[in-house]
Amino acid sequence: MLFCLFKFKNNLMNLDYILKFENNFSKLSKKQLVSMLAFLLSLFLKLKKDCEEKKNKDINLKVNQPYSKKAEFEKDGKKKKKRKKQRKKNKGSGNKRKDSLIPDKTNIIPLENCPICNRDLKDSIGANTKSRIVEDIASEPQKTEVSEEICTSKWCPNCQRMVISKTEAALPGSDIGIRTTVWVAYFWVILAVTLPNITKYLTNFFKLKISCAGISRLMIRLSNILIPVYEEILYEVRAANVVYADETGWRVSGILHWIWAFANRQNAFYWPDRNRGSAVVEKTLGTFFCGTLVSDAWYAYLKIYCFEMKQTCNSHLFRKIKAFKDAYPQYYSLLKFYVKFKRIITDGEKIKNERLELGEESFNHRLLLLKNRLQNLLSWPNPNDILTKIIKMIKAQEDKILTFVLYDQVDSHNNFAEYIIRKCILKRKVSGGSMSYAGLMSYCVLISIGQTCHLQNLSFTDFLYKGLKMYIKSGRVMLLSEYKMINENINIKKVA
Repeated sequence: MLFCLFKFKNNLMNLDYILKFENNFSKLSKKQLVSMLAFLLSLFLKLKKDCEEKKNKDINLKVNQPYSKKAEFEKDGKKKKKRKKQRKKNKGSGNKRKDSLIPDKTNIIPLENCPICNRDLKDSIGANTKSRIVEDIASEPQKTEVSEEICTSKWCPNCQRMVISKTEAALPGSDIGIRTTVWVAYFWVILAVTLPNITKYLTNFFKLKISCAGISRLMIRLSNILIPVYEEILYEVRAANVVYADETGWRVSGILHWIWAFANRQNAFYWPDRNRGSAVVEKTLGTFFCGTLVSDAWYAYLKIYCFEMKQTCNSHLFRKIKAFKDAYPQYYSLLKFYVKFKRIITDGEKIKNERLELGEESFNHRLLLLKNRLQNLLSWPNPNDILTKIIKMIKAQEDKILTFVLYDQVDSHNNFAEYIIRKCILKRKVSGGSMSYAGLMSYCVLISIGQTCHLQNLSFTDFLYKGLKMYIKSGRVMLLSEYKMINENINIKKVA
């Protein structure tokens, strides 16, 4: 019997070995039965522990996964909340009124036959009754606009050399115009359209034939020209008081890479890298960062030293605690811990908003009480195994949980970084990744400029158009700071 138990244990505890002796249990001695029960009890406890570890591992993997990533069959069947009744909508298609527009042409629609009985009404006298303004895009061109650029060369007495004029219709050595280059960059970066669909669009609507490889080379060249603007954005991010950071995966020819996003309220910097470690954070922000870094609990962000403090994403902590609370409803202590922890963060938001009314002395006193409440919460008496893991997780980030109370510009969550990285996630869902690292790098350069223009309320297409024209003339691309100054001067002249 002992041999069978040994064999039963070594064969992954297959119950078939023990069921063979089901009819012979009455012949076993009391000592053998006790040893068998002890073994089965230890086996049960081991399986229970393995199941809990697998359950906790699944929770940690899926707790911060966006709901949109789940397949339809994996989503729960909860009914959506009914929306509140909205006010009655105006008639029409939902666009703005056209009364302020001046028509370019007037079309009089003749009435030759009666639409009801089809009687001839050509000889009848009519009157113009109804009129409306219709706004439409221009008709499709029948062919592309092809121009022959003939440069003029002249002798310069000052330089003592022959100089040649430069065309502003296209980049040097390129046969694709600037307008097309700007359009393609807008569709590829801002609208997240794939290269094959861009080629179809240009062919069907503008009769311009260009291959995917041609567009790819054009975007890589455009990004190389805009590297000074890319470095300007990086400089602004490094000098910011608050930086939000996040990362997402990206495939380059099937190999996993990472796109890192570092942003503040005015600038967004994207960097591609094969590494997901702290070396990327140090390379981007430096070993010593002079501001406050807001991030999730990823270990790479904890390596650099911040002159002020770091803020962890409390939303990630809430989601993880709530996931454990839902997975183990029998542990009432998880619910109590979740409610108390959430109340501490909510009170921190209230203290932060009432700082001016309270005064610095009262504010510091309340902040100290809030920190004491957090310490008392983490010293929970007799916690179970699950709550012990949660407390250990929060203790590791204790000094980064209430940083947002001290600084007005710091949020208690990292939602802004997730908003910034969402552009890349949408692009990845559509395109599936890149075929080369050069293509990924060009995308990061262009999306950095496009997102920064969006945050600063600037026109991405107008900046590219004016910047490329300046590059053709002087060999130097226009920076965002220069473009902002030009726009401010134009606005001042309009007001004057």
